[in-house]
Amino acid sequence: MYLVIWEYQVKAERVAEFKEIYSATGAWAKLFQKCEGFLGTELLVDEGHPRRFLTIDRWASAQEYEFFLAEWKIDYAALDAECEGLTEQENLIGRGETY
Repeated sequence: MYLVIWEYQVKAERVAEFKEIYSATGAWAKLFQKCEGFLGTELLVDEGHPRRFLTIDRWASAQEYEFFLAEWKIDYAALDAECEGLTEQENLIGRGETY
């Protein structure tokens, strides 16, 4: 399995909207589901910092993830642009295979 992990610092007034879009049934998951290699996503909130979130996106393989990025790059960019105002900061924590 291949994981992609992001960290977000969400604007206080946009937390509810962020949760909806980034949840396991939100807009990002719906976009990812267009690719057979997508296995699911999880949204976690940091108990000590209620505006800090992590997403863990699970893919069958790195190749499936790269295929998705190539095949759906326009839709990905459009959704990313829509979500830009939700956060103060976002960081790619890492990507890699599980063992």
